[in-house]
Amino acid sequence: MTRTTIAALIGAAPLAISEHGLPMLALDLPQENAVAPVEISAMSGETIQFERGQRFAVHRGVAFVPVRGVLTPNSAMLEKYLGWATYHGLAETMAAVTARDEVQASVLLFDTPGGSVMGIQAAVQAVRAAAQAKPVHGLVHPLAASAGYWLASQCSDLAITPGSWVGSVGTMTTGAQPMQPGGSGDQVFIQTSAHAGAKRPDLSTDEGKHLAQVRLDEMEAEFLGNVATGRGIAVADVPGRMSRTENGADGGDVFWGQDALQRELADTVVTVPEFMGRIGGLYAPKPRPNKASAAMALAAAAQAQASL
Repeated sequence: MTRTTIAALIGAAPLAISEHGLPMLALDLPQENAVAPVEISAMSGETIQFERGQRFAVHRGVAFVPVRGVLTPNSAMLEKYLGWATYHGLAETMAAVTARDEVQASVLLFDTPGGSVMGIQAAVQAVRAAAQAKPVHGLVHPLAASAGYWLASQCSDLAITPGSWVGSVGTMTTGAQPMQPGGSGDQVFIQTSAHAGAKRPDLSTDEGKHLAQVRLDEMEAEFLGNVATGRGIAVADVPGRMSRTENGADGGDVFWGQDALQRELADTVVTVPEFMGRIGGLYAPKPRPNKASAAMALAAAAQAQASL
């Protein structure tokens, strides 16, 4: 039986994904009703629920936006059946919630190992633009890695729950090259036109590796620059923050807890109830004065004054 995997949707496109997310690429494409709806507990026992494919939910003046799964530019199938975010969907969502008068702020809920590099810049710019108009709070629970952290770093502030990971800044690519006859006994040959060697670099050769490295380094430079802007860190310092050694080339690691805070990759470590309590305290509608009670209090005061 022929299998169609999630990786088939991405192909050989460059990735910004943590190694922890690589096994997800080998999963078969989802079927309808593949996963249950996602829930997060709000204050006072209330629950915010996201049905599959639901991009956001507004609760008490706050738009909650899940950023989950392997991120792709526009895979409607993964968005609909698994509830995974897409860059096009996130860009549209941030514009929509920012324009709504009843939305005072947004909360991005991160649970993603990253994904494709292609298409991410539109989502990065959308989160940044939204944060300039209204607060955009980020909560990592339990992972915002690679492309996921690329997005999370643009939030107005970023909280992580205990044990959650952030980082894995960098880009990667994979490639396959025919080396021997296939199962049918036929050898596959690939040839590009005279000036199109970068269409499919042969990673088994030095020339192919060089072509791929140039492309990856340019993408990484943009990644590092965006993280620096979002987190208020000097660009030159970002590689060192992402490495556990004194060599910036050893970057791309993930960090958690106080280590993540000390590297300025996040702002606070909180539990989900603590975070939701803080958001509720900031934006929950304030009780309106009871006009009847106020009138009765005035009448009582007047009566007391008259009896003096």
